[in-house]
Amino acid sequence: MSEVSAESDPIPGAWALATRQPGKCALIGTDGQRVTFGQLGETVNRLSSALLGLGLAYGDTVASMQHNGITHFEVMLAATQAGLYAVPVSTHLTAPEASYIIKDSGAKVVIASRDLAARLAPVVGELPGHRVAVGGPVDGWTDYARLLGAGDPGPLPGRIAGAVMLYTSGTSGRPKGVRRALWPVSPEMAVSGILPLLQRFGFRSQEGVHLVCAPLYHSAPLTFSLNLLHMGHTVVIHEKFDAQAVVRAIAGHRVTSTHIVPTHVHRLLSLPPGARAVDTSSLEIVLVAGAPFPVHEKKALLDWLGPVVWEYLAATEGVSSVVSPRDAIEHPGTVGRPTPGTVLLLDDDGNEVPLGQAGTIWFQTGLARFEYHGDPDKTARAVREDGFATVGDIGRLDSDGYLYLLDRRSDLIISGGVNVYPAEVEQWLLTHDAVADAAVIGLPDPEWGAAVTAVVELRDGVEASGELRRALDEHCRAGLAGPKCPRRYEFRAMLPRTPTGKLLRRALRDELAP
Repeated sequence: MSEVSAESDPIPGAWALATRQPGKCALIGTDGQRVTFGQLGETVNRLSSALLGLGLAYGDTVASMQHNGITHFEVMLAATQAGLYAVPVSTHLTAPEASYIIKDSGAKVVIASRDLAARLAPVVGELPGHRVAVGGPVDGWTDYARLLGAGDPGPLPGRIAGAVMLYTSGTSGRPKGVRRALWPVSPEMAVSGILPLLQRFGFRSQEGVHLVCAPLYHSAPLTFSLNLLHMGHTVVIHEKFDAQAVVRAIAGHRVTSTHIVPTHVHRLLSLPPGARAVDTSSLEIVLVAGAPFPVHEKKALLDWLGPVVWEYLAATEGVSSVVSPRDAIEHPGTVGRPTPGTVLLLDDDGNEVPLGQAGTIWFQTGLARFEYHGDPDKTARAVREDGFATVGDIGRLDSDGYLYLLDRRSDLIISGGVNVYPAEVEQWLLTHDAVADAAVIGLPDPEWGAAVTAVVELRDGVEASGELRRALDEHCRAGLAGPKCPRRYEFRAMLPRTPTGKLLRRALRDELAP
């Protein structure tokens, strides 16, 4: 495995590359626009200067609700060299859902794509006073180009590291920000902390073309693309995943790496032979994560692309393990062999479980400790004083130290790589006049990994029908992001609950699973 040495990359970071290699291509946008590191650095400096000119100070927050594009990277880079938190907001959220995250994060500025800014019109009174629209004017919003014009393109005085704060939901259904303390170091010093993880996958400094084809508001696509940009790789941006566009881009741009989820793998493998007959020899690393990865599809992808497929087990909160192509072949089904001392499997009393037995996975966060923004109780349940943390995943270790995932949090649904939390969907369903009780579960699906399924108990006098299914679907789409909306509705006279009222979702999964 190649290493990133101090000699080959003395100063990591896109900001440093703006002066060291100004003519090198940094970003290729969704429309084919090419931006060099020098051009990117000037724009980022302007934006940092303009944000501070609005009165933002160390530790303040900027929210970014944007489609995949060059400006999304500009915002992340500007915030993280000015001592600010950058909060990406999902483009699929409804106005109230997005408003909740923006308010909860304490954002003093929100930057949104033009159409998304218009979507936020019903909640504009709840948003920060500083609102910036990208792509054209919106009533009540400052134009992004105008904001840049107020900034200084020169080096930012007093540069200090900021951080990205991503939001992840919990069993209560309310998203929580995964917040890490800011360190009083240079942005370049902060970036250097991610290099050991990238080295584990074999990434090489200064050499590579990374294709980002998944939403940049998600943790993994943003984290890898942003940090590979810092390593000097060119990042090719797709607005969304399209299997044929991906294989064409790999050949056309000589892509060396990309990050996808198992749903994307399924779609790539479903392409007709002619569409797959392209030159993929440039690929060195294909990262797959975000949902359980079926063994047969991993094998098929390895057979097609060669030993370049890497998997890992992680969440927004941290990384548990990494699976090399060799490990995937020799230990089918494993999610990796954790470095000794970095992962513990514990029972409900906090005791380590014997090898081969199921336990909750706790991973070492090291210096990357986090807290759930505004939720000290949740933080206390998830993070120990010794730095180990958990997101509730259940796994087992074999005698060779390989980790196997048994369940992705008992009730969490991962559909197409997107986390869907049943409680949130259930709460919305209960606001419909016809619904007396609701349970939301994930059922196996060959394309999505899991299909969001609603099991509904109707109020007296209401009868199940196709018309009612359509009405419930319209109700969900009016109040929930698209990936959260059930794909299937079932009706039951009574839902299974314990005497204390706890919903038995597992019983429904067992009943309805094919």
